[in-house]
Amino acid sequence: MLRSMYSGISGMRVNQTKLDVIGNNIANVGTTAFKVQRVRFQDMISQNAGRASGPSRNLGGINPRQVGLGVQLAGIDTVVSQGNMQPTARNLDVAIDGEGYFMVARGETVFENGIEIYKPDATADSTFELPTDTKGLDIMFTRDGSFIRDHEGNLLNSDGYRILGYSVFGSDDATKDPDKADVQSIAADGTLNFVDADSKKLHASGDLRTLKIPEKIKVKDDAGNEVDKRIIDFTIEKNGVIKATVEGGQKAVIGQVAMASFRNPAGLEKIGGNLMRNSPNSGEAVIRAGVLEKNDDGTSKPSNEAGYGDILQGVLEMSNVDLAEQFTDMIVATRGFQASGKMISTGDEILQDIINLKR
Repeated sequence: MLRSMYSGISGMRVNQTKLDVIGNNIANVGTTAFKVQRVRFQDMISQNAGRASGPSRNLGGINPRQVGLGVQLAGIDTVVSQGNMQPTARNLDVAIDGEGYFMVARGETVFENGIEIYKPDATADSTFELPTDTKGLDIMFTRDGSFIRDHEGNLLNSDGYRILGYSVFGSDDATKDPDKADVQSIAADGTLNFVDADSKKLHASGDLRTLKIPEKIKVKDDAGNEVDKRIIDFTIEKNGVIKATVEGGQKAVIGQVAMASFRNPAGLEKIGGNLMRNSPNSGEAVIRAGVLEKNDDGTSKPSNEAGYGDILQGVLEMSNVDLAEQFTDMIVATRGFQASGKMISTGDEILQDIINLKR
């Protein structure tokens, strides 16, 4: 059989895969925070029809004579470039401007029995990585920040997976009901004023838990007394800190959205639902520590805040699919597929001519 026919088959196969990827990209042009994929080809092994030789006294050198045996798939890459921002004016919609991923989980409620998902080590050489044992929770990653709330106030994604972050507790008792936890008020200059000086739990040694926006929280009134007030609004700051506004206009920090980053984000595995898992080539998730308190000498404790993007409220990240580029690639892939098919039909005509030589 002619080698060209098998080369044509390989060309049709890889161009079909490329068309499949392009079709998926175009279908997800409106998907929140979707990352476009691209297909790369590489040539297959070449058969030597003649070996190369170096120059001699009487003759010059001869280049190798090789016949290529087709094309194969080199890889399907995910392009993790930033998508454009789309304003939504919804306070539960957030987007990441820069590096980072939101963390979501499914499993038993994090607050039950004082379960701690993760307690990072706030030391200078800490990598802030998730432990091997995640307490039975299935943790995934996403850049889709279209959050919702359930009737208990838990922050969720569209499929009901819990959004992870740091919650504020007014006691060292990890089993304390978050609805009854003391929180700190915020002074006009932005200083966090804790109700209890010993209850600074929103920092790098805090527990990574399900984020919750309760109906009521305790705040400190002008007389210094703790009172229960209903939350009427909340905002999410650039560093993910959630600030609630209560009746009377007071503000209080109630938590912080956690973020993760990867040494090779293109190595993440897509699992559908705008969710991803880490793979052996993406590396383990590196977690951004919570808002840090100061040391006794006024210096900041170890932080990895600089390695993450800003969280923007009221906007969503759009898909980074470029339709003009996708349609151009579709034309090229279609013509490549047709040309490979033509090579097979041409080889068939040649074989037919060979068979007719017997007549």
